[in-house]
Amino acid sequence: MQQQDKITVENINHPGKSRAVDRAMYDAMKQAYLEILPDSVPGLTLTEVSARLVRKLPQALYPRGAKAGWWAKTVQLDLEAKGLVRREKTSPIRLYKD
Repeated sequence: MQQQDKITVENINHPGKSRAVDRAMYDAMKQAYLEILPDSVPGLTLTEVSARLVRKLPQALYPRGAKAGWWAKTVQLDLEAKGLVRREKTSPIRLYKD
């Protein structure tokens, strides 16, 4: 895979560390996240996010939701690290766009 097919992601839980992942998979998940998350609190629980994400993902990349769980968490943590998504400190946690 060529370098332009990769994107560097961060993890809010591990500041300063990053890794390269498949750009197409990342972009599709990021777009789905930004479409489903509300702009303000209370946000959506992770269960609600998972259910809504699967319906927004392209079947060519995520057939029947395959690998969506790993990618959802990876993109969530990256978007949090970049300040595009916030986590409400509740139990269960809730996510919303910043």
